[in-house]
Amino acid sequence: MDPEIIKSIIEKGMKTSYVHVEGDGTHFNAIIVSDEFEGKLPVERHKLVYSALGETMKEQIHALSMKTLTPSQWENK
Repeated sequence: MDPEIIKSIIEKGMKTSYVHVEGDGTHFNAIIVSDEFEGKLPVERHKLVYSALGETMKEQIHALSMKTLTPSQWENK
């Protein structure tokens, strides 16, 4: 699995302002910035991303480490 494909799937599955994904083909790290994360706990944010990835998460991605941030958190990083 290519990191750019994962990035594209996330961008199509949810409203994002920034997505960066890197990895080795099975293990990936992602930074995802979205208004959809406002008022949500980290586990709820991760569920949104997993939902956007759908079957890809079950079949082609072995591990995904995520930083899920709101736009204001991203600006103040």
